[in-house]
Amino acid sequence: MVTIAVTAERDDEPRVAVSPETVKKFTGMGCQVRVEAGAGMRSHFADETLKAQGATIAASAAEALAGADILLKVRRPSPDEVKALKPGAIVAAILAPYDDRAGLEALAGTGASLMAMEFMPRISRAQSMDVLSSQANLAGYKAVIDAAATFGQAIPMMMTAAGTVPAARVFIMGVGVAGLQAIATARRLGAIVSATDVRPATKEQVASLGAKFIAVEDDEFKQAQTAAGYAKPMSAEYQKKQAELVASHIKAQDIVITTALIPGRPAPKLITRAMIESMKPGSVIVDLAAERGGNTEATEPGKTIAHRGVLIAGPLNLAGEVPVNASSLYAKNLLAFLETMIDKKDKALKVNWDDEIVQGTLVAKDGRIVHPSLQKGA
Repeated sequence: MVTIAVTAERDDEPRVAVSPETVKKFTGMGCQVRVEAGAGMRSHFADETLKAQGATIAASAAEALAGADILLKVRRPSPDEVKALKPGAIVAAILAPYDDRAGLEALAGTGASLMAMEFMPRISRAQSMDVLSSQANLAGYKAVIDAAATFGQAIPMMMTAAGTVPAARVFIMGVGVAGLQAIATARRLGAIVSATDVRPATKEQVASLGAKFIAVEDDEFKQAQTAAGYAKPMSAEYQKKQAELVASHIKAQDIVITTALIPGRPAPKLITRAMIESMKPGSVIVDLAAERGGNTEATEPGKTIAHRGVLIAGPLNLAGEVPVNASSLYAKNLLAFLETMIDKKDKALKVNWDDEIVQGTLVAKDGRIVHPSLQKGA
């Protein structure tokens, strides 16, 4: 029998790595799921609900972890947690591998097989395992909802006997999963929406959602996407031209949502202080790249500040602010991933180390950091 451990997250993380639905699926596959008491409470998954679906509720983290084959977490666990597992156990979590290298090496030193869920390959077979997409989708939605709540005016156009209330103008910078959901949400609220991205493939997606696409569409723009679908770093010349276009556009915007992130790099600065100062007092910016330093020159990670009358929010875990949905989707990502490693007939762990989704996510094994992108000089 495969034993799966789930422990409570740190105080600033309301999500949890399992849901009642995935507990039922895991137990149906012949696994034992041990959940630390109270681990799901901040996602409104009561111990009784998890137990009813087949989970064993452990009185402590140590009891949940003891000799387990697999540890499921949202955030990176501590080496002490991992040492309590079976030797060579699998750990699947959002490991933030580019951060705190010494901490990652300490975790690797436990001998566990560390799987970074954010390294999931962007291939068709792995779409159901893509945690970046599932969580970014919710973050894009929540960014617009929070911006609308902060903005001191109505979002849709309203025709009244006393006059017309104009529609708010919303500008989305970065059209990945978060940006697309932000566009869709702002459109549902009745805003006039525009969006920008350096990847040419996004132009059609933006138009399909009823928003206007804003970008310098030169030859460099046409080549600005990696094979994996990520944005490439752009030349200084292109960045200057794009910044000039954005500067002229941003003056008239009421709400700006920035989502630009390149894995493993500091967030690109898309909005200068001068651009912020050109915006109308009462305008709102929500910076979804705050955890990597932010897309604006004024962002303060984890805070909402006012700069010349413009409110700039730098949230660090927007998906976590809708924890029921975020945990449910994240838990399904983990379930889909583990289904490829568990033999349902023998009820045993059978990992194909040559599988590209395993190779893509495997950060450390047998005491060493093995992922190519994390090697010295990579």
